[in-house]
Amino acid sequence: MMQEKLSDFVAAAAEEFDIPGAAAGVLTGSREVHASHGVTSLDNPLPVDERTLFHLASVTKTFTATALMRLVAEGKVALDAPVRRYVPELGLADERAAAQVTVWHLLNHTAGLDWNVADTGDDDSLVAFVAKLAGLKMIAAPGVRASYSQAGYNLLGRVIEKVTGLPFERAVAALVLRPAGLSNTFFEPDDVMVRRFAVGHNRGEDGALRFAQPWAAWRAGSRANNPGGGIVSSVSDLLRWARFHLGDGDGVLPAETLHRMQRPTVELRASTLGDAFGICWFLRDVDGVRTIGHGGSGNGQFAELLIVPERDFAVVSLANAGPEGYPFNQAVVRWALEHHLGVVERDPEPVPYDEARARAVAGRYENDAMNLDIASDGHRLTLAVGIKPEIRQASQVDMPPDYPPAACGFLPGEGEEYVITEGGLQGQRGFFTRDGSGAVTGVDLAGRIFGRAGT
Repeated sequence: MMQEKLSDFVAAAAEEFDIPGAAAGVLTGSREVHASHGVTSLDNPLPVDERTLFHLASVTKTFTATALMRLVAEGKVALDAPVRRYVPELGLADERAAAQVTVWHLLNHTAGLDWNVADTGDDDSLVAFVAKLAGLKMIAAPGVRASYSQAGYNLLGRVIEKVTGLPFERAVAALVLRPAGLSNTFFEPDDVMVRRFAVGHNRGEDGALRFAQPWAAWRAGSRANNPGGGIVSSVSDLLRWARFHLGDGDGVLPAETLHRMQRPTVELRASTLGDAFGICWFLRDVDGVRTIGHGGSGNGQFAELLIVPERDFAVVSLANAGPEGYPFNQAVVRWALEHHLGVVERDPEPVPYDEARARAVAGRYENDAMNLDIASDGHRLTLAVGIKPEIRQASQVDMPPDYPPAACGFLPGEGEEYVITEGGLQGQRGFFTRDGSGAVTGVDLAGRIFGRAGT
């Protein structure tokens, strides 16, 4: 019965959001159900099933963090050790920060690093990536605040390489993938191309979906982004991964180490992604129930993994179209929580439009890779976010399309928190940062900060 109901919902939601191919799975105790819909590619269609490979993008970070924690459990890495103990050549924009940043800071996104290094050039190694980090802006001193950073996890990949003496991909396979029984999870294109895999799709200005190139955008042919976003897997393997994190470590990690990853380490404010970071995991209370999870967005591919430890439950959703893949996955996760656990998640309602508040926050905000524009037309507030034009123009590969202006509104309170109410980012929450005089200096979205341009 639940198999049929899940299949019906996935099919209906895929039609609603115009997703060419999707796969979902639900784990309840020892029982596992799957549902698939559509095709791997509009141009060369094959049916999607529970073993079809999707690019997981940032869900990769859960594998990187687990591999690192195995090294911690084996006494080979210390969480409070400065990163320079393992990567002595590390240089950052702030020398004091370079000396102080620890492995712990990287794991829970409190290192103070901006989003990512935009380009490592022709050398796609993690060695070359680390050499570029001195040019990446610092958004805070280590330990001061959380801000989601791809660069931090790529740097963790170099720590793993240094400690194990192996390339990052081989190290993670040896430390985590093979011991956890993940036989359908890969980094290398050579492993993917001989199996059935989903192709990403992006919507053009004419509204039509077209296949996305390159296949994994944040990699753009570069291994340097593998620790933060390079893994490829399937619904069946992701449910096995969820089962691992619902267990006692299966001899890969001590149970206490595994459970430590699921405890709060730093608070997140007004974020749809969670209320706190654990060790990598986003921790979130949904209708009074504690969850851990992680999502990922690549070039026309979106992934979502949510685990409810106290209910021995997990749900996975994978989609091959952007930007609608994100709200599709959220719809699947919410349906599964409600129909399996009776847990209902609702988006907060914004307060009526306030022109004075809107004028105070309107303007351009930026990080190293993206611009975020907030505008007011006197009647509503909108938010748009996209890759910086200079980065897009300099790239030799296609990149995901920008998110066009979408309505957003302030949440009840002092006018610092907001929610997006339409479009591909619908339901995302964030907050504005002010200086001592009350002037808005930054905005947080998706767990990362964008500083006000010109400040």
